[in-house]
Amino acid sequence: MKKLTLTVLTGMLAMGAFAQTTATTAQTDKTQGMKDVRKDTRDIRHDKGIRHYEMKHGDKAEAKAETKDIKADKKDRAADAKNLKKDGIKHPVKRADKQIHRENERHEKH
Repeated sequence: MKKLTLTVLTGMLAMGAFAQTTATTAQTDKTQGMKDVRKDTRDIRHDKGIRHYEMKHGDKAEAKAETKDIKADKKDRAADAKNLKKDGIKHPVKRADKQIHRENERHEKH
């Protein structure tokens, strides 16, 4: 009888532990996904600035390389946004743009 009770109790504790880990993992995935979208958006903006500078100064080969970087970053951002939409976040790219804007405003004040 003791063995059966101990086994049932251990099983219930294990189920409780597994239930808690999946909830935090889902939240972490969303947080990490939004972080990836923000990083990709910043990379795109940075690469566009470099590409503009290179075009202005006549370095077309370097500008073409930057264009490839921009396309790769956009592809990564689209994939991250697609996963976030599946997780239930609406308009992840637009949300990331707003978060970047808010973060930049916060840093300008200090």
